[in-house]
Amino acid sequence: MRRLPLTLAGLAILVTATACSAGSDSADHSAHEGHETSASSSATSQAASSSASGSPSASQGGQEHMHAMDGGPAPEGIAAAEKPTYPVGTQVTLTTDHMEGMEGAPATVVGAYKTVAYAVDYTPTDGGPEVTNHRWVVQEELQDVGSERLADGTEVTIEADHMPGMKGATGTVASSTTQTVYMVDYKADGMTMTNHKWVVEKEMKPRG
Repeated sequence: MRRLPLTLAGLAILVTATACSAGSDSADHSAHEGHETSASSSATSQAASSSASGSPSASQGGQEHMHAMDGGPAPEGIAAAEKPTYPVGTQVTLTTDHMEGMEGAPATVVGAYKTVAYAVDYTPTDGGPEVTNHRWVVQEELQDVGSERLADGTEVTIEADHMPGMKGATGTVASSTTQTVYMVDYKADGMTMTNHKWVVEKEMKPRG
């Protein structure tokens, strides 16, 4: 009869040890899951911070893409418009919404050109989602297409580098226009965009 209490005591110790071990494993797993969640949240926060402090995003086709703050020079071979409605130096107000903060922004014309401007659908070369109705890419920014206006639906290779993943991408012409095409400097959301490509004539008005 004296051995029974010892057996029960041993059983109690065994149960306690097993419970502690299970509790420890559960805590480690939860901590690990919490670390992964924290890392994910941190990455999301960093991406949001980068987006907020970087270039304005273009919202086209339901997607947002970062647009270069300095668009660089006009492409080689593009012809200057002879008598543009808005000559270089004209102060205008933008009436289009290619990018966040663009509509209603004050702008200055820095180039006016005679060419064909295309809205294109394309898949970025960097693995990003398909971009639809990107406005605009001009004739001189398409590979080996000659000088004739392209029909809607024509498959093209884009040489423009307006946004990440654009240069070298395969796309399709969605629509086109022969309006005078402008390159502009403008301010939006506290940032200055220089040599922005492109804005067509109907997408601006005289600054009142």
